[in-house]
Amino acid sequence: MHYVKRCLPFVLLLALGIVLIRHSSAPKRAWNYLQAPPPLLQLHDPDDPNAGPTIVVITPTHKRPERLADMTRFSQTLSHIKNLHWVVIEDANSTSPVVERILQRSGLPYVYFHATTEPGMPRRGWTHRNRALGFVRENYKDYKKGAVVYFADDDNSYDIRIFDKYIRKVKRLGVWAVGLAGTAVVEAPRVANKTIVGWDVVFAPGRAFATDMAGFALNIREIVRVPTASFAQRCAKQSPETCFLAQFGMKKEDAEPFGYDDDPKEVLVWHTKTRNIGTRGSAHGYVVE
Repeated sequence: MHYVKRCLPFVLLLALGIVLIRHSSAPKRAWNYLQAPPPLLQLHDPDDPNAGPTIVVITPTHKRPERLADMTRFSQTLSHIKNLHWVVIEDANSTSPVVERILQRSGLPYVYFHATTEPGMPRRGWTHRNRALGFVRENYKDYKKGAVVYFADDDNSYDIRIFDKYIRKVKRLGVWAVGLAGTAVVEAPRVANKTIVGWDVVFAPGRAFATDMAGFALNIREIVRVPTASFAQRCAKQSPETCFLAQFGMKKEDAEPFGYDDDPKEVLVWHTKTRNIGTRGSAHGYVVE
């Protein structure tokens, strides 16, 4: 009896802690892809019924000093786009409340979950894109409105015109120019008679699909049609874009080029990359990573 009395305060504290956690106001839309059933996207009627197919943006992200600046800028770019759903995958054992707040403020329908890199896979978002593809195939397989999938890193720079002018119009596979890709000023498809005949690139121009990750989008029908297509471990020995796109059984001639005949020919996505130049000092109470 004496032992029970001594333990009673600890039992009460434990019960109180459980109650507080269950009623916490912390974000509840983050989820563990591997251990819990997927949530449903909070779909809504489009602001403009004539806006066309939904754009599904897949963004791997990870903690770094400049990440919040990148995500803030990117979210405010995407917030201008109608009929857009955002799938964000955190490279960690948990999601970030700070990133969750950025996603909430964007006003966009989104899903935010976490996953760690699978053994043997490159630490460049490959596992996370595959997890997102799994989510898309499961949750959009019967999507009636039509959709296009675009892989968009959070530190790139996007002209908002790319979403309606290029991405939303993709019927199967769309390809366009990317600025600052690798060491190139611009990398782009070479087009003749409205057909891609080669690639104006610096690195490995002989690749079947010599395009940057930001330089293509796939219609959701293709993603569902080939459920095994992924950034597989074997892709680590070659270009991930070529390895991934080749799994759909298409040739470069089957892809739809965009922007090659514009006047003037403008670049609508830039492969920019922010980097930490050696930050130091206190955060002075502000929220940073």
